[in-house]
Amino acid sequence: MNNVVAFLNVAFWVYEMMLLARILMSWFPHNPYNPIARFLYETTDPYLNIFRRFIPPLGMIDISPIVAFLVLRMIQQFVFSLVR
Repeated sequence: MNNVVAFLNVAFWVYEMMLLARILMSWFPHNPYNPIARFLYETTDPYLNIFRRFIPPLGMIDISPIVAFLVLRMIQQFVFSLVR
């Protein structure tokens, strides 16, 4: 059981870091054809698009990633409560 919890903890952490990298990349110019950038966009955009449908940007600021992080944390806590 500890191995399952450890694996899930690492999986959630990796996805959070991917989301963070994706958000930071949006602040700076980058090559959209870069394989790393494409991978980050392809793996995080489906999740972020869920929130972008309901939360419009405030001017030039997209707050949907903040909500996405909070929901991901809630999902993580729920999954851990089921596993433990």
